[in-house]
Amino acid sequence: MKEKILVVCGPTASGKTALAVRAAQLLGGEVVSADCMLVYKGLDIGTAKPTAEERGGVPHHMIDVVPPTAAYSVGDYQAQADAVCEDILRRGKVPVVCGGTGFYIQSLLFSRAHGGAGADAAVREKYERIAREEGNGALFSRLAAVDPESAQRLHPNDVKRVVRALEIFELTGRRKSEQCDGFVPRRPYLAVALDHPREELYRRINLRVEKMLEAGLVREVEGLLAAGVDENCQSMQGIGYKEVLEYLKGNCSHSTMRDIIQQNTRRYAKRQITFFKKLPGIVWLDPSEPDLAARVTELYDAE
Repeated sequence: MKEKILVVCGPTASGKTALAVRAAQLLGGEVVSADCMLVYKGLDIGTAKPTAEERGGVPHHMIDVVPPTAAYSVGDYQAQADAVCEDILRRGKVPVVCGGTGFYIQSLLFSRAHGGAGADAAVREKYERIAREEGNGALFSRLAAVDPESAQRLHPNDVKRVVRALEIFELTGRRKSEQCDGFVPRRPYLAVALDHPREELYRRINLRVEKMLEAGLVREVEGLLAAGVDENCQSMQGIGYKEVLEYLKGNCSHSTMRDIIQQNTRRYAKRQITFFKKLPGIVWLDPSEPDLAARVTELYDAE
């Protein structure tokens, strides 16, 4: 069994859960949620929490972790989800991380490349000396040999960044071009996402919001408030919940509330796409492709 994580990520309403569950069934895996709203107990409708049927008999983790009154940080998630992934791997299974909270996924996959023990003044000085004694071109040639992608992005006379890229490679064994915003991989992974045309994704989002409201999202929020969940709790700041709170206060009509939830969800999806496009090695899949789960398992086994 490969000690590699499969990540199914991307924007909300793109079909991540169904793909992750099917891939987990094929690979013999377990799903690890990476959604900052699914960690809360009692928040079911507005989070599109997968039902028992949707989970397809696959064990799911990091769902219903804390009460809706609790604060929950990326650090909290990393500590718990990391332990879950390690346990799954120890049991010879594949962790299938599924979600759209970018910082959660980033915390599982990456660690910082620099800072503290990550930087080495002696290594940096070695490369700076090469630039002084042999010339910028000689230094740049060294970078091109070990990290051609980074070399393509830099000018040979940009000594500071060339030195940084070489330092990262020497200290971590990984190329700077493999990093995600200053982070380097902590463990092997394959990341995939569903690449819907914008119009189709927005249609799916609008339909999902309609279904949430039909399923009783307003009643869910009323029940949470009646149970003592304060409107200022972190859980109540999520899209869908904060808009319903405004509706319950009489600050907008039901149709306006619906429109605002849809608009805010579309904007969130756009931010998610921007974030995940920066994830090194991510494979964007065509949702119209037949048997996507089989394609994902092929990609996973091929690496």
